[in-house]
Amino acid sequence: MLKFFYNTAPNPMKVALLLEELGLPYEAVPVDTRKGEQFAPSYLAVNPNAKVPAIVDGEVTMFDSNAILLWLAEREGRFVPTDPRSPERARMLSWLMFIASGIGPFSGQSVHFRHAAPEPKEYALNRYDFEAHRHWTLLDKHLADREFMLGADYSIVDMAFWGWARMLPYVLGTGDATWERYANVKRLLDTINARPAAQRADAIKTRHAFKAEMDDEARKHLFPSNERLKR
Repeated sequence: MLKFFYNTAPNPMKVALLLEELGLPYEAVPVDTRKGEQFAPSYLAVNPNAKVPAIVDGEVTMFDSNAILLWLAEREGRFVPTDPRSPERARMLSWLMFIASGIGPFSGQSVHFRHAAPEPKEYALNRYDFEAHRHWTLLDKHLADREFMLGADYSIVDMAFWGWARMLPYVLGTGDATWERYANVKRLLDTINARPAAQRADAIKTRHAFKAEMDDEARKHLFPSNERLKR
């Protein structure tokens, strides 16, 4: 059975959604990053980058959420254009990589500098808040005349989008006002949330208890670069 190493952060949740959409049997293996379990030798053998998610499926071991989405969807022949020469596949790759290289990193840094970084942080927060808004504004405009990210068809790009869109008020620090500005993002988020697979994926958070406290131990594991500042 496929092993899915996860926590409930945006990137693992993308993969949880695809696994549920595909109806694949899997074992959910929790990795509590606030306890430092990502650095255990047994997990580093799965993902030497010490991040979640990762999967082990027979002889196949994979990490990076978007790579996993693409591999599983292609293997199963669902939720992805398969003709390598088609315009549809070109669009899929462009938007999937946009989420991988733009939405994810800038949203993640917006979260870090808004909610976790010590003062002074005005410059860094301004940069990443600006870029996060710029990327989400681009997505909102793209969705103005499309049902899904690739048009009429639900795909792994929408699943990658869903992982981060669920957290957008927290990412941007804008609360309920987020959805006034990003109405098209909210419309697609609601569409995906209504899918039974999304509801099953969201329920994965009830399977295991993860550490909730952001104490000194958690900060040490999540932000190891800060240890250099103590020297």
